[in-house]
Amino acid sequence: MNIYASASLFAIMILMYWIISEVFTVLFRLIGLPTEKARFQVTSLLTGVGFTTHESEMILSSRSRRRLARITMLFGYVFNVTIVSAVINVFLSMKKTEVGNTALSMLIPLLAIATAIVLSRTSRVRRWLDQKIEMVAGRLASQAARNSILMIDQIGRDSIATVTLNTMPEYLVGKPLSQTGLKQEYNILVLLVERKDQKPVAALARTVFQVGDRITVFGDYSTLCRAFEAKERFTDA
Repeated sequence: MNIYASASLFAIMILMYWIISEVFTVLFRLIGLPTEKARFQVTSLLTGVGFTTHESEMILSSRSRRRLARITMLFGYVFNVTIVSAVINVFLSMKKTEVGNTALSMLIPLLAIATAIVLSRTSRVRRWLDQKIEMVAGRLASQAARNSILMIDQIGRDSIATVTLNTMPEYLVGKPLSQTGLKQEYNILVLLVERKDQKPVAALARTVFQVGDRITVFGDYSTLCRAFEAKERFTDA
């Protein structure tokens, strides 16, 4: 294998590694982990460095998260071996080529990969990629008819989450927020309501939920799931 082919293979492996990292980050988001915590844990699982924090308990607390963590580790192991092999092949090829040609041959594919990754970091492209991955993952989960919940962050023992109302719980039908009992009975604060093709707006006492609403809420995570009859995607139940 010549140096250009070796460098191209190495660059492609880097791109695939990054894509896999983003995919697993979105999958962990879909089962209740905040974005930054999901990305950190995915990097730890893929690289096999064993760096964990108390946040790893969030993964161990759910059977679906443990299963996804095992799959992530297997992918990481396979790609670690592949990348090491590609690097070795690149250095072996370097012995058979001139230094100038070697640098140029390695620079072109690496620059192309770096450009693709930089472009993907823009908010518009990232939002588009996340939507595509979530759409595919949602179809695989076959849970379009269920209310879904996505954790945004944790504050103490409570969580900020987004609930998507694909179906309307009976006690919420036609009632303004002030009469739903979410605050009084469940100690849940409704912060924002987002409807299709509209920007999120602050929830008011007179707000009446509709099917398709995306609601930003604050409260105990298990209580949020119970109150909105929502389930994490990719759960076993």
